[in-house]
Amino acid sequence: MARPTDYDPSFCERVLELGRKGKSITVMAAELNVCRDTIYEWARVHPEFSDALTRAKTLAQAWWEDTGQAAMFMPGFNGSVWSRSMAARFPEEWRESTKTELTGKDGGAMVVESITRRVVDPKA
Repeated sequence: MARPTDYDPSFCERVLELGRKGKSITVMAAELNVCRDTIYEWARVHPEFSDALTRAKTLAQAWWEDTGQAAMFMPGFNGSVWSRSMAARFPEEWRESTKTELTGKDGGAMVVESITRRVVDPKA
C-alpha cells in the first residue's frame, strides 16, 4: 500500500509554472515528489487542481508549438523528430490518422457473397 500524499493548493501554481516550460505530467509529478496516479487523483478530488492541470497541459503544448515554430528554419532543425514528439505528447491534435470506411452499393450495408466458379478443363 502506497503512503498517503498530502495535497497542497500551492501545487496548482507549481504545475502551471512547469506547464509554461513545456514539461509533461511525469515531470510535474517528479517535481512534486509523487507518482502520476497521485496527480490524477488530486485532479479528480480537487477542482482547482484539475483546472490548473488542464491549463498546464495547454501551456505545455503552446510552449512546444512555439519552440518548434521558432526553430523551424534554423540549421539542423529536424522536423520529423519534432512532429513525432508532438504526436506522442499531444495526440488529440497532432497525431496523424487515416480512416477507411467501406459501404455497400449506394452507401448501404456491405453484402458478403460467396461465389463459386467452376473451371472446365477443355481437354476433358
